[in-house]
Amino acid sequence: MAGTVESTPHRVPTPALATTYEGMDSDLFQQVLPLVDYLEIAPDSISRTSNGHAGALRPELLDQIASATPHTGLIVHGIGLSIGTADGWNSSYIRLLDEFFSRFTPRWHSEHLGYTTVDGENLDTMLSLPRTEEMLDLLCERIRILQERYKVPFLVEHIIHLLPDAPAEYTPAAFLNALTSRTGCGLILDAYNLECDAHNFGFDIPSFLDELNLHPVREMHLAGGFEHHGFQLDIHSRPTADSTIALAHRILARCPNLEVVTWELLKEAAPALGASITCAELTRIRAEIANIPAELASC
Repeated sequence: MAGTVESTPHRVPTPALATTYEGMDSDLFQQVLPLVDYLEIAPDSISRTSNGHAGALRPELLDQIASATPHTGLIVHGIGLSIGTADGWNSSYIRLLDEFFSRFTPRWHSEHLGYTTVDGENLDTMLSLPRTEEMLDLLCERIRILQERYKVPFLVEHIIHLLPDAPAEYTPAAFLNALTSRTGCGLILDAYNLECDAHNFGFDIPSFLDELNLHPVREMHLAGGFEHHGFQLDIHSRPTADSTIALAHRILARCPNLEVVTWELLKEAAPALGASITCAELTRIRAEIANIPAELASC
């Protein structure tokens, strides 16, 4: 398949292209498949829900995924593990992973660096973690468990800040550097998340990228959202802005092991965009990631 990931210490000239899968109607599914190399599966989003908790994966969606695997690879991206919750992560999400891995072997699986539950109560959102030594110890142990349980690479993704930073022992980049060096896990860089933090809190993206060890970056996320009362929301509902594409070019030029670029779109937003815009956006992103501006490619 086009853009197939190869085992090489250097980034292939054109990364593979992925898009999110949370279940699709058959017409959109058939139109999207020829345009991508990977489907990024969110197990939480393809499961049945009972009393607010994820149950088993939906068999009809697993069958739809299986129909794509002869030609399209799979990567897994979780939402509900709550890896940073102090009193324990979400064991129901682990059961979803076990079920998925019993049927498929994805290229890798990943999770957000955040927490969604406190004292067993769901927050209905995801909050960023304190950047402390105590949190690093907790994360490293949990990542070790995941790496031993599932024999594919594990990646983590930084998330946007909904609240200003608490006092921290590490800068954002130094925290990720410590996490990857201690565990060997990979990273997902989300270009739109970085832009949200820059807009909302003045986050210094160039300084972050200069400080971050970019070798563990295996995947990049792109998305488009909107602003609400001056706050840029991490809601994947629009085509990717030109500014996000420009940031993606800078990231691609500097990440030697980046293998996959994923365009994220919420299932709820797909009908509003429609198949034609969705397919046009995937075609556009493939062209953009294949053509890094010369002044960046030579850096």
